[in-house]
Amino acid sequence: MLRVENLTKCYDAETALDHVSLSLDAGRILGLIGENGAGKSTFTKCLTGVVRPTSGTISIDPGVSIGWIPQEFNLVPDLTVTENIFLGREKSRFGLLDRAAMRREAERRFRKLNVEIDPDALVSELPPSGKQMVEFAKALDESHRLLLMDEPTTILNEEETRRLFAIMREFKAAGGSIIYISHKLAEVREICDEIAVLRDGVLVSVSPASELDPAEMARRMVGRELSHMFPEPPANPPGGPALEVEHLKSGRAVHDVSFTLRHGEILGVAGLAGAGRTEMAEAIMALRRVDGGTIRVDGRPVKFRRPSDAVAAGLSYLPEDRQGSGILPGFSIGENITLVSLARYCRGGLLCPASIREAAERYGHEFQIKPNRPGALLSELSGGNQQKVAMAKGLDTRPRIFIFDEPTRGVDIAARRDIYEFIRKCADDGVACLLISSDMEEILGMCRTVMVMREGRVAGFRSGEKLTQEELMYLAIGVDR
Repeated sequence: MLRVENLTKCYDAETALDHVSLSLDAGRILGLIGENGAGKSTFTKCLTGVVRPTSGTISIDPGVSIGWIPQEFNLVPDLTVTENIFLGREKSRFGLLDRAAMRREAERRFRKLNVEIDPDALVSELPPSGKQMVEFAKALDESHRLLLMDEPTTILNEEETRRLFAIMREFKAAGGSIIYISHKLAEVREICDEIAVLRDGVLVSVSPASELDPAEMARRMVGRELSHMFPEPPANPPGGPALEVEHLKSGRAVHDVSFTLRHGEILGVAGLAGAGRTEMAEAIMALRRVDGGTIRVDGRPVKFRRPSDAVAAGLSYLPEDRQGSGILPGFSIGENITLVSLARYCRGGLLCPASIREAAERYGHEFQIKPNRPGALLSELSGGNQQKVAMAKGLDTRPRIFIFDEPTRGVDIAARRDIYEFIRKCADDGVACLLISSDMEEILGMCRTVMVMREGRVAGFRSGEKLTQEELMYLAIGVDR
């Protein structure tokens, strides 16, 4: 179905793909893995025509159309769900848009995905998991025989992932083929027939999935052995209260949330999709309306009218949807890092480009951002390196409280460890860290205490011997024991 020969893509002095050759037969699923910046997304962009290769050939069987689920959402926020699904492929009747037919087809696709999404809702009103389902519905066009899936499960829970895998197996059984990119190595091994490994733009190997365990996959990705994933807990016991939230309410998503976060603590926040975790964080940061409750910072009651008030009070926030609200892809690395703290880089009322460049280079070295060029556009970076820039931007405000919402979404195994070390260092320096994550292993590996949310409320806290995946799941789904 697909043959790629000597595919090469260069950006100035950077080589993103270096003479990559591979093929894919009909009815097969090929896993494509590698560190952030290894060339995976560039490879899919070359296949879809978004990026023009520097050299090489791409051969696709006649009549094969490609469906693409990109790593970052490729949706128009101000259009409806149905309009997004059929954008550029609208159905018509007698020369007019057949909106009823498109709506029925959208409903059919969502039934196949086993999700409830209003076809008439604006995409801007959907949570990230809902937007991901719209991307899936777009790709489920019956004319597609080749699907490119770039990090499709990063914001899905286990049940949603199982449903997606069932659909992928049906697609494969019907003769379709899939290129599946993911940093969740156990999932790659489960769903794929073969696994191709990219490292620094070079194809390292293509092997049957049955021959590779996650440890070997990780070793091939990074070219070296990886030590333990999670750092030791913060060296010092937590200090005094940094952030106190009592009976917080916000819209329909947050009904009653109370907790205390201490300086030097990493407090985990777990729960299923739709539990209100992100909405809670946004309410604290004044990104959404607060309808009730009290917020105290270092013992003082606060009422933030805008996010800048929260930043001025010492809070920083890494959002779940980095493309939507965390970074500006059309801006440079340096401009993104200093975006919130720009006043510190002014001299006599004018921007000082040299100080911005110096700060960006320092963070680039500390976070191992590739490429470490302050003037490089963020759109040229891989998802993981964009995430590192977003974290550097949050750190540059010198926060005393840092809220991390899904910090390792779309991040490779080596970069994950770097991010975990960064969070641990923040805690060691006395920063109060709130870690929101759907990854149970991440929550258990990083936190001594975890708050579980369910339906906009705190379902309970777990620590010590009761801090287990089973206990957290019981709280999340509301099972009494």
